[in-house]
Amino acid sequence: MREGTSTKGRKFSFFLFVLAPILFLYIILFVNLNPSKPIITYTLAVAILMALWWIAEVVPLGVTSLLPFLLFPMFGIMSGKTTASHYFNDIIFLYLGGFLFALAMQKWDLHKRIALKLLLIVGNSPAKIMLGFMLSTAFLSMWISNTATTMLMVPILISIILKLEENNTKDSVQHFSIGLLLAVAYSASIGGISTLIGTPPNLSFARIFAIYFPNAPEISFAVWFFYAFPIVVVIFLLTFGYLYYVFVKKDASDWASIDNSTIKNEYIKLGQWTFEQKVLGVFFFLLALLWFTRADIALGSITIKGWSNLFSNPKFINDGTVAITIGVLLFLIPSKKKKGTFIMDWKTAEGIPWEIILLFGGGFALASGFKESGLSQWFGEQLVWLKDIHPFIIILSVTFLITFLTELTSNVATVETFLPVLAGLAISIEINPLLFMLPATIAASLAFMLPAATPPNAIIFGTKRLKVIDMSKTGFALNLIGILIVTIATYYLATFVFNIVIDTYPEWAK
Repeated sequence: MREGTSTKGRKFSFFLFVLAPILFLYIILFVNLNPSKPIITYTLAVAILMALWWIAEVVPLGVTSLLPFLLFPMFGIMSGKTTASHYFNDIIFLYLGGFLFALAMQKWDLHKRIALKLLLIVGNSPAKIMLGFMLSTAFLSMWISNTATTMLMVPILISIILKLEENNTKDSVQHFSIGLLLAVAYSASIGGISTLIGTPPNLSFARIFAIYFPNAPEISFAVWFFYAFPIVVVIFLLTFGYLYYVFVKKDASDWASIDNSTIKNEYIKLGQWTFEQKVLGVFFFLLALLWFTRADIALGSITIKGWSNLFSNPKFINDGTVAITIGVLLFLIPSKKKKGTFIMDWKTAEGIPWEIILLFGGGFALASGFKESGLSQWFGEQLVWLKDIHPFIIILSVTFLITFLTELTSNVATVETFLPVLAGLAISIEINPLLFMLPATIAASLAFMLPAATPPNAIIFGTKRLKVIDMSKTGFALNLIGILIVTIATYYLATFVFNIVIDTYPEWAK
């Protein structure tokens, strides 16, 4: 159960926890979706049990994610061997490699150096302070977890707020400080959308899409970036503009700002660039370059060949291969600062969030169960009436549903529960599945209203410098902005990046 949950919230969570197995048994015993294929009903029962336990979080998310391995073989949905294979795959390795590099950055304070340098470059007026924190947070969240990014930025942010309070009064800067805290939380969520490794829902999408449509073009690091980054830029700018209007323009003109000494002193404490930071800086650039240029990039009629074509079997190499290669090299380069050790060590690697990996695996297994049992097709058949509704309206509805549902549930769990349904819907009404699956994935990172919606929101709320109403009022407007931008971008930009023809059902989806 999430920390900081109210007594009322804990009671509701426990209610869902108890209700889930009751519904599970009821569906198994008394519901029959397809008499000729009972595993469809059994898969639905497992899915509802997992979804409600994921929402309740009475037991850890990772434990709930193990249920397919227990229940799928028992009910004849998939064998234990097949189910187990979904808990470790190329997407898991992409996440592992990316996280190893992120942990190395944190170990040697490279992420802190990048953040402080960006803050120094941007400036020290109220608007520039806010922009500096947002840029630093969003950039770091593209490469390391939004939770770790927020944890890094909050102490720096608090020191700035304390300096502002010292130069003015606590009451006079309180409103602006709320804006700064929200800016960091929101930027962490927004920045993570940019890259496949930036936030877990993106990786979930890549794997589930591959499970359902193995003949489809690969969703590579570069292709995802070309679709997601423009969305991030627009939402980032609109978020900054909105936060500036609400928290800076109205209140920050009557008090003294700060000079750059606070941030500069923090940067000076880091000392000179160390050998380890220089190596990581080079590897950071190399990793990004290899990810972007690995696969062929098709931009309309122009195709840029990727470096993987240098090998006899280009498709054997994926983004996970690149991530693990760089991750392994970090264990082989000696440290100059700490003799006898290496830039990366296993003690640091133990910080890998294995619960998220189990959550990935459980979601992938559930998605495969949806497909193999025929449940996703059954859902699609129930929703076939949507064929007469314009795709733009469906995209808007999907984005709206996922955005507000994620306010209450884990964004990974939400994505892994709904993407199989959306895949089935797309197959049923014969429309490109990407039009539904892409916006659902992005929307899972756009929950700005409640502290429990995302880890960054929870961390910011934990400073006790703002109330739920502060976050919900501001977040509601940004939720609506995000929904609109994602819908428009999917309908127009995605059709270009992914070569989607709105009225044509692709061969690879048949």
